[in-house]
Amino acid sequence: MKYKNAQDILPDRLLKELQQYVSGETLYIPRRQSRKSWGETSGAREYYKKRNEEIRQQYREGADAAALAENYHLSLDSIRKILQ
Repeated sequence: MKYKNAQDILPDRLLKELQQYVSGETLYIPRRQSRKSWGETSGAREYYKKRNEEIRQQYREGADAAALAENYHLSLDSIRKILQ
């Protein structure tokens, strides 16, 4: 993260107003646009959502949790978390 001197980029009026609240400290100003959630760009979120729904559906149809763990190469604990 780059730091910039507020005195170099802000108008004097705004700088004086900010100094009333924060003087000599570091201030983080977030970006305007919101960040995307994990997996939205790569498609991973959708992939795991679909996979987990398949696991739940197969379990409802009678598949054993241990067999699902084997088929999807996941631990039994991971399968249990998906099924909760």
